[in-house]
Parts: sequence; C-alpha cells; structure tokens
Amino acid sequence: MKTDLNTPLERLEAMGFRRVGVWKAVDEEISLQLEECASATNILYSFVIDREPVYIGKTIQKLKKRLYGYAKPGPTQTTNIRGNKNISEQLSLGNTVEIFALPDHGLLYFGGFHLNLAAALEDSIVSTLRPIWNMTGTNKPNNSTRLTPSNPSD
Repeated sequence: MKTDLNTPLERLEAMGFRRVGVWKAVDEEISLQLEECASATNILYSFVIDREPVYIGKTIQKLKKRLYGYAKPGPTQTTNIRGNKNISEQLSLGNTVEIFALPDHGLLYFGGFHLNLAAALEDSIVSTLRPIWNMTGTNKPNNSTRLTPSNPSD
C-alpha cells in the first residue's frame, strides 16, 4: 500500500496517535508529565525524540501506572530499567522525550468480543517502524542517522 505519509510519526498520527505528555528530568530522576489519557486503559503508547518514535509499547493498565514503572523500575523489571536508562540518557543530552498515545475507544468487536486495539497493533507497528528501543528481532535501525540505544546488548 502506497502512502503519502513521509515519516514514522506522521504514520502514527494518521492512525490517531497524539501527544499526551513528556518526560522531564527532576533531581537526577525522570518524571512523567501526562496532559491527557492518564486513566486510559488498553492503550498503545510511543516515546518520541525529535519526531522519531524510538519505542512502542502497550498496556492494559492505566497509562499513568504503566509509565510510572519506567520512572521507578523494580529490580527485576528489565524493560522498565532499560527504558529508564534510555530516557535518562536522552534527557541528560538535552533531548525532549515526548509521549504519544493511541487510546482504545472500545469500538472494535469481532464475534461479539471486544478487540484490544493496542494488542492487535503493537507487533505490526514495531515490525514495520522498527523503533530503536524495542528489543525485538535483530533490533537493527533501518537508518544510520537515527538515535542509538544506550546499550543495544541489554
């Protein structure tokens, strides 16, 4: 399918993703500032740096609760630990880490069952856009000018 959308973020925005918040550095820790969708569940989210989606995730929890895990990761939460490290590193470099989200409005049903939009789309978006912080497949950036993860071997 040919698309007139030039960038990965434009593709996400065309699907309904919108900016809902930003990560900030506060006293050498990361802090979440959500402007909307804090209580949304079954939501797909993306961390975006310089209009480049660097991570795509999904949650059935409230978005605020899921993202809090990146700010205060537990000792065994490897995804949260890696995310915290990457976000902290980018903020220390002076980059803005925005949060975009696609809420599930509960409108999709198949055979009488609710279809979780986030669960249905995450794998396809990650395999197509290949965000550099998602640790799936070979995790090779498709463009050498993209931001690099802090430690791709994590």
